[in-house]
Amino acid sequence: MPARMLAAKIISIRSLAMTKSIRVQACLAAVVLLTSTMGFAQSSGEATYKAKCMTCHGAAGMAETAVGKALKVKPVTDPSVQKMTKAEMTEATRNGMGKMQSFKDKITDAQIKDSVDYFRSLMK
Repeated sequence: MPARMLAAKIISIRSLAMTKSIRVQACLAAVVLLTSTMGFAQSSGEATYKAKCMTCHGAAGMAETAVGKALKVKPVTDPSVQKMTKAEMTEATRNGMGKMQSFKDKITDAQIKDSVDYFRSLMK
């Protein structure tokens, strides 16, 4: 085999190995990127709570906001809030309760359920 053909074959093999290596590294980088962003993603309930509920109920459900204090919103630690069932909270969110507005025409039933689940997680 002439030296030129041998050199061309070696370059071709190296090029193929380099292409495979780049593809493997790109796939690994994509997997790492996807898994790391998934770990920081907030739940849909948390997102809905932050967008629709946090103004009155506060970030930790303690009703420490100016609006929460003005409306006398009870914190998540209040015994009357603690004894509410998930169904009661869902109903209160859907149709309103006391000074709390109704959200039935503002967010979906799934968003109501998810935001109630998130609020209930603040009880723990």
